[in-house]
Amino acid sequence: MEHISDEDLVRLYVETQKNIYFERLYERYSDKVYRKCLSFTKDPVRAEDLTHDIFLKLVVKLSSFREQAKFSTWLYSITYNYCTDQLRSHNLRREVYMDDGWERLDVGTDDGLAEMAEMEATQMERALHQLPPDEQTILLMKYQDDISIRDIANISGLTESAVKMRLKRSRDKLRKHYLEGAVFWLLVALKAALSIRWPFR
Repeated sequence: MEHISDEDLVRLYVETQKNIYFERLYERYSDKVYRKCLSFTKDPVRAEDLTHDIFLKLVVKLSSFREQAKFSTWLYSITYNYCTDQLRSHNLRREVYMDDGWERLDVGTDDGLAEMAEMEATQMERALHQLPPDEQTILLMKYQDDISIRDIANISGLTESAVKMRLKRSRDKLRKHYLEGAVFWLLVALKAALSIRWPFR
């Protein structure tokens, strides 16, 4: 069972309806899904509820898995979509928290994102929070979870060129918010420094 692929586990569960196959998928991914939900809610109890809901949805959806992407990618897309919907409908805080993976972002030769790897993590997070949930989601799918353009396109029902366009637009907005925030905090720091030094002139 340990060496059976995710995709084979899905096929076996759909064919036999034996819980042992679904339980193995749950063991492999429940913690990852929980951490992703926690990144949306920053509330452990709420994240547990969302994780439970997602796996209930998964039981129903498994028969529709067509292996256009890896199972893990498909499951993460369900998680992102469900959490984003909850963010909108239940008025959760409009912010998504980045996990440690963002700080270790390997951008390589990526177009226009190399300098973002050097951004200060807290400021990056503040900038990300200013984007709408769907734009946060597409950036995190690509740069935090390393989901390919093709897989994002298959999952979202968009063309690859449309995904690239949305990524570029979201990156540009993120960079703009980051730079605006950086200037603001620099001015705050300068003002504080001047107020401290002034009495000694």
